[in-house]
Amino acid sequence: MSLNVVTLVGRCGGDPDVKYFESGSVKCSLTLAINRPTKNKETDWFNLEIWGKTAEVAANYVRKGSLIGVSGSLKFEHWQDRSTGVDRTKPVIKVDRLDLLGSKRENEADMSYSPSDEF
Repeated sequence: MSLNVVTLVGRCGGDPDVKYFESGSVKCSLTLAINRPTKNKETDWFNLEIWGKTAEVAANYVRKGSLIGVSGSLKFEHWQDRSTGVDRTKPVIKVDRLDLLGSKRENEADMSYSPSDEF
């Protein structure tokens, strides 16, 4: 049995970076900051990748500082650094579900969206 599930709640580190492709696909990239409950209040940063209608919701309603919850899976992007030739990797959370957790006034939208809501 295999399991790859990530659930996070935090604040967006910046406005969404949205890309529209000729195929009609939509991709949204975000950073998510999560404060660890430690004495030093350390912050962990996560890179999020959101596709499709969920990406459109993020593009329209999520802004820097928005409180959101996400669930999805962990993946690793691999590439070679152009200047040094060194192989690099970056962990990314591929988001399946996005919950807008701020006040209704902040979000002006439904409090969550998941592709499964369409069925």
